[in-house]
Amino acid sequence: MTIERQVDDKYLTTFIHESEAGHAEGIIYPENEEQIVAAVKKAQAEGKKLVTIGGHTALAGGTYPQGEILLNLEKMNQILDLDKETLTLTVEAGVTLNQVRDYLAGSGYFYAPDPGEKRATVAGNAATNAGGMRAIKYGVTRDNIRSMRVVLANGEVINAGSLNNKDSSGYDLKDLFIGSEGTLGIISQLQLKLRVEPQYENSLLIGFEHLEELGPVIYEILHSSVAPTALEMFEHDAITYAEELLGNEMPSKTGQAFLLVTLSGNQEAAIQKDLENLEEIAQNAGALATELLSGEVEKGVWDIRDHILSGIYKAGPMRLDDPVVPVNKITQAINKSKEIADDLGIASTFFGHAGDGNIHICLMKKALSDQEWEDRLHQYDLRLYDFLAENGGLPSGEHGIGLERVKFMPIFFSETELNTMKVIKKALDPNNLLNPGRVIEIEE
Repeated sequence: MTIERQVDDKYLTTFIHESEAGHAEGIIYPENEEQIVAAVKKAQAEGKKLVTIGGHTALAGGTYPQGEILLNLEKMNQILDLDKETLTLTVEAGVTLNQVRDYLAGSGYFYAPDPGEKRATVAGNAATNAGGMRAIKYGVTRDNIRSMRVVLANGEVINAGSLNNKDSSGYDLKDLFIGSEGTLGIISQLQLKLRVEPQYENSLLIGFEHLEELGPVIYEILHSSVAPTALEMFEHDAITYAEELLGNEMPSKTGQAFLLVTLSGNQEAAIQKDLENLEEIAQNAGALATELLSGEVEKGVWDIRDHILSGIYKAGPMRLDDPVVPVNKITQAINKSKEIADDLGIASTFFGHAGDGNIHICLMKKALSDQEWEDRLHQYDLRLYDFLAENGGLPSGEHGIGLERVKFMPIFFSETELNTMKVIKKALDPNNLLNPGRVIEIEE
């Protein structure tokens, strides 16, 4: 186990471009579960706090240090076992989505969760219950993990979940830890649910003149016999950032707003019929253009979609929000968020997972001063979160609460609901050792 007192500057800020670098007392690089246990026990004995880092791709400030010791799991990056009988891949916590994809290439199997940031670790995805592009068909991360080993705040280790396909045996500990953002325990190992790769896949790119035109088409697709593997939306402005980053261009950019729909399966004729149905739905809704994608062209378009956030991030200081709303409210939510940003003079662009109501709102600082940026973001948050709460939405669909959104939790949850969360936190981590101040505020 490597322990360093001098912390690399890259770990003192996060993807949200904090105006000031944070402060960490040190950084630990455990190489196995036993060393995580040792680090936790030492921190408990010395009254220290720990913040766990995976791929350092957090989007809600969850890994921004405020004097804690950082626990970096990047050296726990081994793929341990592929069990073809149960379709299970066992991995250490620091394994990334890229590693999983490369390992399974050519095997006939795949891991379904597909967040845009492929450098993220599977344990980090579990910590925030990340969704990604294929969630509409295969579910989010919690639906694709069979079990996990978790180091508790007292240094004990539990196995949460099992290889069984059904479970009505006691409390569901696995799902308690998934989405808890490292505040209840530290994931050390995971057993991932694999699927057999479909034989055929095609995508359709649909262009519209206005962003608000997407809503009715999304509803129509979701209520049709078509079952998309992915249903993504993005603005013209958003893809230009990815194009600049990659040096590639979309094959067709007719319109200002787009839907990207992917279909997959083992019956080629059925996919072709569904594509025809999609084209008819789009044309009846006034689409400006539709383009069938396959092969390298399809791969290139999805690569651009995957790199929208990276492109925007490279362009300058920004903040990404990922609210989620019931799918029948997605048009209203997009329009409202855009209206608020325009009213406050904040540059913005949008993309997201249209099929599950998860909107990604990129707010860009541009020429605003630090004070103007902070003041306008605060006003933006108050107005947007009030709207979301009134319409059954939540502050995050997959990026988590982190440090950024803790103060807004009372807008969405009652005092009793928040107290219930605090009871769980205090039961598992009475000294507030793990990721303090994230998700829920605990008085010490």
